[in-house]
Amino acid sequence: MSPSPSTATTSSPASGAGWTREAPEERPVRIPRQPDDRPPGPPGGAAPAETDAGRLAATVERLRRQLAEERAAADGRALVELAKGVLVERLGCGPAEADRQLTGLARQAGLSPLELAADIVNRSAPDHLTRAAREAGGPAVAVRLRAAESGALAAAGDAQRVAGAILAHALAPLGAHAVAVWAAGPDLSLGLAGHAGFLPEETARWHHVPPGVATVAGRALTERRAVWIPALAGSGLPSIGHRQWPGGGRVAVPARTGGRVVGVLEVCWPGRLEPRPPVIRRQIEALAELCAHALEARDPEAGEFPAAREAAPDRAVAELVDLADGLHDPALVLLPHLDSGGALADFRLHHVNGRFLDPAGRPRAALAGGLLLEAYPMTAAESGLFSRIERVWATGEPFRAERMALTALVGQVPLTTTADVSLSRHGGGVLLVWRVQDETARLAALLQHAQRLGRIGGFEENVRTGEITWNNQLFSLYGVPPTAGPIPLERLPAHAHPDDDVAIGRFLRTLLHHRRPASTAFRLRRPDGIVRHIRVVAEPVLDARGQVHSVRGAYQDISAQHWTEVALAATRDRLAHSEQESAEHSRLALQLQHAIMPPTRRPIDAPGLRVAVRYRPAEIEHLVGGDWYDAVVLPSKEILLCVGDVAGHGIGAATDMVVLRNALRGLATTGAGPAQLLSWLNLVAHHLTDHVTATAVCALYEPRTRLLRWARAGHLPPVLIRERESTTLPLLDGLLLGALAETAYEEGQVQLEPGDTLLMFTDGLIERRDRSVQQSLGRLLTTAQAATGDLERRLDHVLTHSNADTDDDTCLVGIHLR
Repeated sequence: MSPSPSTATTSSPASGAGWTREAPEERPVRIPRQPDDRPPGPPGGAAPAETDAGRLAATVERLRRQLAEERAAADGRALVELAKGVLVERLGCGPAEADRQLTGLARQAGLSPLELAADIVNRSAPDHLTRAAREAGGPAVAVRLRAAESGALAAAGDAQRVAGAILAHALAPLGAHAVAVWAAGPDLSLGLAGHAGFLPEETARWHHVPPGVATVAGRALTERRAVWIPALAGSGLPSIGHRQWPGGGRVAVPARTGGRVVGVLEVCWPGRLEPRPPVIRRQIEALAELCAHALEARDPEAGEFPAAREAAPDRAVAELVDLADGLHDPALVLLPHLDSGGALADFRLHHVNGRFLDPAGRPRAALAGGLLLEAYPMTAAESGLFSRIERVWATGEPFRAERMALTALVGQVPLTTTADVSLSRHGGGVLLVWRVQDETARLAALLQHAQRLGRIGGFEENVRTGEITWNNQLFSLYGVPPTAGPIPLERLPAHAHPDDDVAIGRFLRTLLHHRRPASTAFRLRRPDGIVRHIRVVAEPVLDARGQVHSVRGAYQDISAQHWTEVALAATRDRLAHSEQESAEHSRLALQLQHAIMPPTRRPIDAPGLRVAVRYRPAEIEHLVGGDWYDAVVLPSKEILLCVGDVAGHGIGAATDMVVLRNALRGLATTGAGPAQLLSWLNLVAHHLTDHVTATAVCALYEPRTRLLRWARAGHLPPVLIRERESTTLPLLDGLLLGALAETAYEEGQVQLEPGDTLLMFTDGLIERRDRSVQQSLGRLLTTAQAATGDLERRLDHVLTHSNADTDDDTCLVGIHLR
């Protein structure tokens, strides 16, 4: 190639327009090493060794290089012949005249025939290669890209020859040493369809990559974007050739055709890959498109992993239509709609089956043949249905979703329906199936749940939105007209007998906070004065994050049931007597608990201070717990606040609790501080009781100064709520009561402010078997911070939202400064 002037301007007989090109730089075509990556023999054709085997190896190497050079020359001749064909079509002349025109134009422009041929093809075919060549500038890039294209076209579906052509003509001048062409399987697996520059053992090892294996090409396939890796060793991703060039750079670009990803082009550099300008990136993307066409033209019988092109697309689409017509659900057959540049722009509604009902009321004939975004423009909005269809078409990976929101425009008014959606790719089309979930189906499902649970009145309550659905029988059971509003679960205690509050509270905690199915029996007080015995059974419905979304269940009226059948009438009295005795025992146990520690008591009003207490007995009713509390105004006008927990349960624990509680009251009248009071109480527990151990928190509050002095004996510290923020007081030193004969306790002080709230509690409020005490304390801080209202309502909120699962009794004392 001889040098030419800096610029040359001429008129093309083919187009009648002029063009200006910079003089081409004299740059010989570089032939890369062959797939085994062995270096060429010594200059002059000398044998590497003076043996017959050495001479034979040198001959094989020479013939291999000659074959590569011949292929490169053939690709160049194919490009020239392609340009001649353009001139024949434009000028209406014969091949010989086109050859003379091409030679004359090249001489006038100061270009080689190959460079002029590339320019003619670029002007005649405004595709991705043309745009990439124009952005790069100069005829050298155009020659390389068009020569690579000619080699790919000559390969006629042979991905192996395509890989060699694009490496020799387009990628080797960029410094690349190897290239791999991967064919994508329908299950997102990868098959090595073509390669150049890699060792034979590497290509044999990487002939197939199963789905789900993280590789450079697999990442480009799943993410549907180009992946640029400066150094393979630092990426943590394995790939073909990583043993040859572990520190080399990699580029993997999806090979697309018609919006569908049929494979991946992976390029390997021997050294670190520095950032490349956008023009180089677009050149590699254009080469990936060449690979996509080669993979589409590939014979399905030629390899284990063919490209996703159907041998008979019309027959495949016809079979897909038959499949849609055989479904009992509404179905659409979608075919890709490409723009002028070959990119996916929309999907055409090729077929609408007989069960399809348009939300806007349009007939099926008005939809068939139209575009998806024109018929349903809202699919590109929040629901993301169009993007889901696009991904299924690109990757072949099916998509299914339940209760997906679909929005259609009816007279410019958005109408949203909920449906189960299924998307799958079949050959050259996508099958869209949806099953609409209407109100009738939801109520039918509710009735089925009620029948499954075997109850009479069914309900469903959405705990987030407050929406409640009752059937007619449940209104009758409650004795209210159907026009009245349903009663939420949280108001159930207001309609029940007061003695059933504990059972109902346990039922609500199990259902809403432990997120487990629950049941209980209670007495329903109706507005007409009738009391009915009711059994309620319910189960929570959890969302994807495991949180309660709604509650569904049923009520059963058990008032009218006979104790026994007629055949057991003779034993009815004795059975009633036995049940009465059992109920009396439970009632006596509950009364004993309330006498020792009532669940609630009147709040204590002191100057600038309000104190309220709550006590919840253990889940097992006949066990009397050892938790205790006290709040009393001392003769010194200070207020004694204390909470304690005696180890064990039963009458013995209750007796020891009474001893410690009364002893602390008497000791507090001495005027000693909290630390001294606990030291004396430790002596009482160690010497004056039968080996009693207990924990306690003791505090003295001075109303005039708002100063709180406190100490602890192995007990959890109080919680301070100030300005909607909750924290625990510092963890002071203090051993539990009764463990040692003599021990000292640390005393702390807290300056309280108006509006502060202090919570003192026993471990039954927070303890769980599946988490640490610190985690449980953190949840208590969140719950206490969210509580609103007056002091009594705050304590009720904290007690109700307690998720402890140790079946222990609970004591809670609240102090609020006004």
